[in-house]
Amino acid sequence: MKNALKLLVSISGVDEALDTFKGGADIIDVKNPKEGALGANFPWVIAEVKKILGQRAQISATIGDMPNLPGTASLAALGAAFSGADYVKIGLFGPNSFDEALYMMRSVVKSVKGYSSRVKVVAAGYADHEKFSGLNPLLLPNISYKAEADGVLIDVKNKGESNLFDFLNPSQLRLFVNESHKLGLMVALAGRLGKENIAQIQELGADIMGVRRAVCNKRNFRLGKVQEALISDFIKAIRDQQDMTNRSSYRIFNGRIKTIG
Repeated sequence: MKNALKLLVSISGVDEALDTFKGGADIIDVKNPKEGALGANFPWVIAEVKKILGQRAQISATIGDMPNLPGTASLAALGAAFSGADYVKIGLFGPNSFDEALYMMRSVVKSVKGYSSRVKVVAAGYADHEKFSGLNPLLLPNISYKAEADGVLIDVKNKGESNLFDFLNPSQLRLFVNESHKLGLMVALAGRLGKENIAQIQELGADIMGVRRAVCNKRNFRLGKVQEALISDFIKAIRDQQDMTNRSSYRIFNGRIKTIG
C-alpha cells in the first residue's frame, strides 16, 4: 500500500493561508507568484502565517528562482527558516551544471541546518529547463543526496498552457521518484497540475503534489485567489483516488484476500 499523497498549496498572503488551512491542505507554501514559479515572498509574510497557524500546519517557503549566487541563496534560505518555514525550497534557476548546483545546495543546507536541524531543505528544478539552458532536474536526486538535503521538487518555470507532463514523460518521472526514494529523499511534483493528474501523480509514487492555479477562483496563478472550497474538493479527490488504489491492490483468490504488489 502506497503512502497517502500530500497536497501542497502555494499561497501569496495571510488571507490565502487561512483559506488553505481551512480547506485541509497538508502543506501551506508561502511564495510570491509575481516573482516567478518559485518566487520568494517577504519574511514578514512567512512569520505572520507562522504566528497565526503555529504548529497546526506545515509551512514551506520558496526563496526564489535563484541565480547562481550561493551566498545570496544561503542568506535567503536562513531568512526563510528563521521566519518560521518548516520546508525551504530553492529554485535552481541559475546553476546549469551539476557542480554549480551541488555547491549551492551544500551552502544552503549548511546555512539552514546550522540554524535548525528540523527544517527541511528541498532542491527544486524545472521540467522546461531546456528553454533557458538550465539544469536538468533529473540530476536533482544525486545533488540533493550529496548535499545532505531532504527532498526534491520538479516544477515548470514558464507554465503558459503547458504542464509537467508536456516536458517529462511518466517513465522519466517514475525513474526520478524511485531514485529519490532509494536515496531517502521526499519527492514533490508540481507544474500546472490539476485534479485530472492526481491518479498519475499517485501512480508515480510522489509524496507531495503542488498546486495553485487549480484551486484559484481564476485560472491564473498570479491574479487568482485560492479558495477553501476548491482545496477541500481537491483533497477529497486525492483521498478518493487513494481509496480506489488501495481497493485495487487486493484480489480475492479461493475465498481469501491476497495483497498484490
